[in-house]
Amino acid sequence: MLDELAVANLGIIEHARLEPGQGFCVVSGETGAGKTLLLGALRLLAGEGGRSDLVGPFGDEAKVEGRFVGEKGEVAVAKRIPRQGRTRSYRDGSMVSAGAVEAEVASAVELIGQHDQLTITRPVEVRKLVDRRLDKKGNKVLAQYRSAYLDWSRLIEDQERFGGDRRALERELDLVTYQAAEIANARLQPGDDVELGGLLRRLRHADELKTRFSSSLEATDNGRDQIGMAIDELRRAARLEPGFAGLVDDAERATAELEELSRRLRTEADGLVVDPAAVGEAENRLAAMTDLRRKYGATLEDVLAFGKETAARRVDLEEILSRTAGLDVALVEARTVLEQAGAALLAARRAAGLRLTVAAIKHLNELGFSQPALEVNIESAEPSAGGADRMALCFASDRRLALGEVSKVASGGELSRLVLSLRLAGGGASATLVFDEIDAGVGGATALAMGRKLAALAGERQVLCVTHLPQIAAFADRHYAVRRSGNTATLELVVGESRIEELSRMLAGLPESERGRQAAAELLHLAAGS
Repeated sequence: MLDELAVANLGIIEHARLEPGQGFCVVSGETGAGKTLLLGALRLLAGEGGRSDLVGPFGDEAKVEGRFVGEKGEVAVAKRIPRQGRTRSYRDGSMVSAGAVEAEVASAVELIGQHDQLTITRPVEVRKLVDRRLDKKGNKVLAQYRSAYLDWSRLIEDQERFGGDRRALERELDLVTYQAAEIANARLQPGDDVELGGLLRRLRHADELKTRFSSSLEATDNGRDQIGMAIDELRRAARLEPGFAGLVDDAERATAELEELSRRLRTEADGLVVDPAAVGEAENRLAAMTDLRRKYGATLEDVLAFGKETAARRVDLEEILSRTAGLDVALVEARTVLEQAGAALLAARRAAGLRLTVAAIKHLNELGFSQPALEVNIESAEPSAGGADRMALCFASDRRLALGEVSKVASGGELSRLVLSLRLAGGGASATLVFDEIDAGVGGATALAMGRKLAALAGERQVLCVTHLPQIAAFADRHYAVRRSGNTATLELVVGESRIEELSRMLAGLPESERGRQAAAELLHLAAGS
């Protein structure tokens, strides 16, 4: 439970310390005095954003601290909201993440404010109320559904990880098999297109090339004869002058080079074949390479790389399809189990919803409704993490009226009483319940009944309530009042005569009025005897 709440420089509150104690604690104060800021401090600890406009005029930052005591011991959490910069969070004096603080508070405190009345119009919140009324068998069914949904979800994830729809996988397998085979059947090697281009040029010009080589060979042969004559003359010169012997060597090397050239020319000429069929074959193969580049890559190397990728993908797909054959069967079986669990949970929730509304109607009767009607409409829906159902809370202030969804038919005062009745009927896990002016639109005998209900609820857990109704405040075990003087608000525990004065102010706006004080004392006496 909340043992202590302290705030500093939060709005108009310079310093305030609230110690609600066990049972029922109320906070009252005139409109605009700042009483809601105290519960705003709890909301900050529970995760509401720390805005810079919350920082008051008494410093450069606002500070909120809470100490909670439970079965696991004591924990202190805090948040500091600077005028500029990021909010900082602390637990037991050490800096922690905001989420760590919010988790501590969320597990200990449930905050219900005027705007929280809208939660009972949301299917997910209605589902939470219904699930709190599940019996032992119903909770077992809920656990079975959650397990079935988890199993089914994991199989769906496996299917998506493996590639999704089986027919889509089979279509992809057909495509990559064709692509890989088309590239493999081409029997390509890097550079084949360049080499084939050169071959095609030779084949296309074979006749002309033969003529050119023949002329070259004739000229080369003539050159060899001329150089032979030159060598004879140079040898005679060298006998006359030995210094010219080097020229003979040069001429002999030239002869050897001409002989090598002549040999190469004959080889190339012999290799030239005039073959129209070979030209057509080379042209077709080059066209096939061009087509492959158009479809699979800018270069032949790109085509070959794409071929490797598709071959690897084909292997993967074959493996995936072999797995999904079993996965499809498992999915069908898991879906059947899930639908059965969903149907069982739907029945359990309908029974729990009936228990919830029957109990809530009893509380509504005591809160001023003579013949209210309340029903949880639960219909089947596509399975989700929360269940295979869809819920809506329907209400009529008189059973002779047609039931309608709460959001459409309930007034503000009716919503306040509905929220309290459902909380009383539905229970909850939090050790501390905090109500922030949920008494809107309520007064008179109904307010007295609400006070009794809150006091009764405080017999099971700690209840903290910000209220403007003396009929509710009179039932409190501890009563704090927020006083405002100019631009500063203070908080004080009111007991004895101070409490009489505060209740008198709440009743008549005249804390010093003798009649008001008598009415306040009578109200306290009435609450004490309840």
